[in-house]
Amino acid sequence: MTTPLTPHLFWLISRAAGFSALILASLGVSLGLLMSTKLLKRKGPDLRVTHEILSLSTMVAIIVHAVTLLGDKFLHPSIADIAVPFVSSYKSVWTTIGIVSGWSLILLGLSYYARRSIGVARWRKLHRFTALAWLLGLGHALGEGTDAGQVWFLAMVAIVAIPALGLLTIRMLGSSSGTPTKPTRGLGSPVSQPPPAARQPAAVA
Repeated sequence: MTTPLTPHLFWLISRAAGFSALILASLGVSLGLLMSTKLLKRKGPDLRVTHEILSLSTMVAIIVHAVTLLGDKFLHPSIADIAVPFVSSYKSVWTTIGIVSGWSLILLGLSYYARRSIGVARWRKLHRFTALAWLLGLGHALGEGTDAGQVWFLAMVAIVAIPALGLLTIRMLGSSSGTPTKPTRGLGSPVSQPPPAARQPAAVA
């Protein structure tokens, strides 16, 4: 049975934007991890622009996901409910996880544009927390998402999340074993001084 559009329009838009944010962030994480490991040869296509587009698109989707809820006639959330952890009474824990994830992904993404002020080495270390922010977003979607119990939703999430989780595991195992990786400009890459003209990918993943 289809859902009537008019009374639930804002909720449907938020729902679609949240799902889009999860897909885009997962793709961004996977691409960033591929760029920061030996799995993607450096002689391959330059995917940094694609990585940045995914990052910016994720931020836009997160903002739409949160802001459109202000028009939902069922929840009637306040600005504080969608922006401040532990304020909302609706599934407070999962909502808080989503808020923390959203702010983290946005701030980490925007930090790319301030990397010269932050310092490249410090920014690279900060950039690694993007994976944690993505994991929080994944938990929020599975714990609170309206479609979390639907087979199609779980299948779609698995398609984009499992590769990212696998790459993240490989990256973590490589780091813990002390295996050297080539200096790249993706998620969690070793600290190095890039060429002055090199352009860094945006922070999401």
